Amino acid sequence: MIDNFENEFFGIGIQNGKTPENLGVLWRSAQNMGASFIFTIGNRYAKQASDTHNAVKSMPYFHYDTFEDFYRHLPKGAMLVGVELAKEAKSLETFNHPKRCVYLLGAEDHGLSKMAMEKSQFLVKFKSELSINVAVAGSIVMYDRGVDKPRFIRNRD
Repeated sequence: MIDNFENEFFGIGIQNGKTPENLGVLWRSAQNMGASFIFTIGNRYAKQASDTHNAVKSMPYFHYDTFEDFYRHLPKGAMLVGVELAKEAKSLETFNHPKRCVYLLGAEDHGLSKMAMEKSQFLVKFKSELSINVAVAGSIVMYDRGVDKPRFIRNRD
């Protein structure tokens, strides 16, 4: 598990999330899979019934009105990893997760904004012909991060 790595953290969030239920499920997964913080950009939702572990009160939650505001407040030394079903995205199955990063997902119907894709140091995707539920996608990414295989890369500090 990721607890064995020093100076490591990750956060995960959604840009313009479509439904509050998806956020609650993602937050619950984030808490279970070792995320350091969660966030939303654009649409904002309070506590969700699907967040049965009350992750929003158990870990830092940040909200940003715009992508630009979010980007200005990325943690120092963290790399931005966009999760998007895009041609130029790297395969999650072979992706080397940064030790310190922030995973950004887009809503199922619109995906990430063009600016978010351009500003991401990495874009990742996994084998899926069509888009899937954002909470499921985020959970897959976090699970992959915790899989015991040699692949961590250095951050650019």
